[in-house]
Amino acid sequence: MISFRHFALRRGSRLLLSDVDLVIQSGWRLGVIGRNGCGKSSLFAALQGHVEADAGDLELPSKLRMASVAQETPSLPDPAIEYVMGGDQELSLALRDELDAQARGDTEAMAMAHHRIEELNGYDARARAGRLLHGLGFAPETHETPVKEFSGGWRVRLNLARALMAPSELLLLDEPTNHLDLDAVLWLEEWLRRYQGTLLVISHDREFLDGVITHTLHLNDGGAKLYTGNYSAFERLRAEQLRQQQIAHEREQAERAHLQSFVDRFKAKASKAKQAQSRVKRLEKLAGTEAVRLERPFRFTFAVPDRLPDSMLQLEELAAGYPGEHGGAAATILHDVRFRLEAGERIGLLGPNGAGKSTLVKTLVGELAPLSGERKAHKDLKIGYFAQHTVESLREGASPFDHLQDKAPGVGAQALRDFLGNWNFAGDRAFESVDGFSGGERARLALALIAWDKPNLLLLDEPTNHLDLDMREALADALAEFDGALVLVSHDRHLLGLVCDSFWRVADGVAEGFDGDLDDYARWLRSRGATNKKANKEVAEAKPEQSNESAQDRRRRAAAQREEGKAARQRVKKIETRVATIEGELGQLETKLADPATYNGSTAEMMRLGQRQTELRKEKETLEAEWLELYEQLEA
Repeated sequence: MISFRHFALRRGSRLLLSDVDLVIQSGWRLGVIGRNGCGKSSLFAALQGHVEADAGDLELPSKLRMASVAQETPSLPDPAIEYVMGGDQELSLALRDELDAQARGDTEAMAMAHHRIEELNGYDARARAGRLLHGLGFAPETHETPVKEFSGGWRVRLNLARALMAPSELLLLDEPTNHLDLDAVLWLEEWLRRYQGTLLVISHDREFLDGVITHTLHLNDGGAKLYTGNYSAFERLRAEQLRQQQIAHEREQAERAHLQSFVDRFKAKASKAKQAQSRVKRLEKLAGTEAVRLERPFRFTFAVPDRLPDSMLQLEELAAGYPGEHGGAAATILHDVRFRLEAGERIGLLGPNGAGKSTLVKTLVGELAPLSGERKAHKDLKIGYFAQHTVESLREGASPFDHLQDKAPGVGAQALRDFLGNWNFAGDRAFESVDGFSGGERARLALALIAWDKPNLLLLDEPTNHLDLDMREALADALAEFDGALVLVSHDRHLLGLVCDSFWRVADGVAEGFDGDLDDYARWLRSRGATNKKANKEVAEAKPEQSNESAQDRRRRAAAQREEGKAARQRVKKIETRVATIEGELGQLETKLADPATYNGSTAEMMRLGQRQTELRKEKETLEAEWLELYEQLEA
């Protein structure tokens, strides 16, 4: 159990947290959320004993074993797997004692060390470290690679594996999904759900938080408030609190209508029924959170493109990769890519790190020339490209105004300042050096510079790495409203699910359309391997048997299918009629529940309205799932 009593923290002259009173119970998986700069990382530093409270008390159990991810990775010659094993310090000491005793020929000390290693399950430590490395995306042949040979992003993963290796009752993770691909994020979710200790995690990935945490700690305006449930539950609870305080009631209604328009728009999109259903579910998770959404500091938009050609970009029988250095052989990453991008298409790229997603994006941009095949781009194509290195490429010492003026030297200063103000660089902030900006502010500026050009195709490679939850939601809204085409690489499933109509899978040297949604992709990851290959082989072998069907049997089967189709169409009409009725009743209920006078009446009546709303939403969800299933049958 961890308790805070009248706890306060300062950073310099700025008060981060004040008069915090709360208790964190053992075994909770707690998500710590709040805007950048609210004190999340400082709170972790206080728990680790790196900073002292400015007032009040922080009580931790004695002899508490704590693990966290190191911020720096020394440039060591040690193999990666041994570096990870070093996370278990007690085991490392026992292994060292065994080696020292062996070197001295001290059999008694060797026996004691051996007994201690067995107590610590030390003889399977190498296998445990190997599983951690594998789960975080390290290929088996890299497990013996020296730490100093890994790049920065992979060293961050090594530090995460080392923290997970450490036996602990309290695990502190600050943005653990940064530098992870979607495969590794899904693996980490599963690992953390099985973790037996108390977990505190800072993350801006709402789907990751929803999948892991049992409680939410919201830091806001110097205070800390504890909520039971995951991030989506927190949003609903906080929205209800804000609603009961009658905050911005009229604006909330407008936002609700805006959100419903998205639901209606994608529900009508029958050509991608499975993806449409996935998006509808994500949008409906946001229903009732309008007050929280309106509390965001800002929103932004991408301007309507000047021209929007129908056929924007094509890759034909293309090999993508990197030319050989000094006349050496080229490194081919993707083979026989056939990719066609039409106006308005919104594609999410899925696949493991290193499989070629960024390579494909660079080829689409034209940054990488095809090794073979052809890239065809329309003459009116205008690309907005956000690469993983874009944030680092901003000019040191220059301000947002300087960066924008470089792009638009003939435009008046006031027009530039107005544009920057829309991206939350208002007043003097537009003239401050980017040197002092956070990663999130730099990413926001990079997106603003892209938006200035009015692109008709956005190619975004991990745009959310430095963004907090508010900024990610604002980006999701802006991309959902963008009129042009979009290709997105991201490990943020919430963003992918909201803005992408279809997905391509990049794996094993191949880029191909993926017939499914993000849940299907997660299932594909789990089933990937021998079982999947065997199933595909059995299906392929079973297909030729259909050719033995007689003409009479085919006519009988066709007649039966027509009857089934007729019944399905009748059921579809009934469902559509019932859903329309439900939506009308839900609209009336929402009007009543949004009326502050409702909360001044009887509690029983308020509970009845809420219960009826829940019943109708469940019935609507069931009917919509049936409607989509029937529509897919009819389409087939």
